[in-house]
Amino acid sequence: MKVILKQDVKGLGKKGELCNASDGYARNFLLPRGLAIEANAQAMNELKNAEEAKAHHLAVEKAAAQADREKIHEKTVQIHAKSGDGGRLYGAVTTKEISDAIREAFGVSVDKRKITCADIKSYGQYEAQIKLYAGITASVTVNVGE
Repeated sequence: MKVILKQDVKGLGKKGELCNASDGYARNFLLPRGLAIEANAQAMNELKNAEEAKAHHLAVEKAAAQADREKIHEKTVQIHAKSGDGGRLYGAVTTKEISDAIREAFGVSVDKRKITCADIKSYGQYEAQIKLYAGITASVTVNVGE
């Protein structure tokens, strides 16, 4: 019997998959516990529509990430910081500060956990890599000054 899983079932498949289960297993275990539904025409149509909607949402997210990359890739962000003698900063410039500076300068919201850069503890220019989406990264120059 063909069934569409509503939850992950060990040894059978993951949620949303179309699986072939024995008749007794489907009627006596999967269907009464609400783990699956019978794969009739209506259920198959709903599954197809759900997969198309998921693919559309992923395409929209990827296009938005690509547009954000075009706005910020190879641009420079200015960050002001206080320092002591010799140009050494009090503390360090964090990824949160870089994220805030990018949002102010370009209007692109970037999660601070997606930014990777070297420790910034003195004035100068530094390179930061930003992961916007799977396979889409942008590089930004961070200029730290007074």
